[in-house]
Amino acid sequence: MSKEPNPIDRHVGNRVRMQRILLGMSQEKLGEALGITFQQVQKYEKGVNRISASRLQQIALILNAPPSFFFQNAPGKAVNGGDPAGFSEVASSQYVVDSLSTSEGLQLNRAFARISEPKTRKRIVELVATIADQFETMKDKTSPP
Repeated sequence: MSKEPNPIDRHVGNRVRMQRILLGMSQEKLGEALGITFQQVQKYEKGVNRISASRLQQIALILNAPPSFFFQNAPGKAVNGGDPAGFSEVASSQYVVDSLSTSEGLQLNRAFARISEPKTRKRIVELVATIADQFETMKDKTSPP
């Protein structure tokens, strides 16, 4: 019987993976720096194994990110009817985290970050938004009512 990883453990693991890849670091290198195997890093990144607070602090130092980075946009329950456990726009931005965690999302983000001209960056965003709108329109036309 396999148990599904906790959504927060999975989220933290995805953020570790995203930051590691953005830095161009392999799982092996991160594992060496932590004194663990790359398989353990894989389990952390998938959320299969929880990352302890002390280990997360080590990872944050190695990946040059504050520990809070790994919890940004994490899923959570509302506290006293307000925003989920201190995280805003969780549901609407989860797809961004999921997208950036893919290799294509990371490649796109790296390439986009290298473009220094603001007008060009704006045009690219407009182009991508237009393409996405066209795909949604096509999908709506082909979906049964």
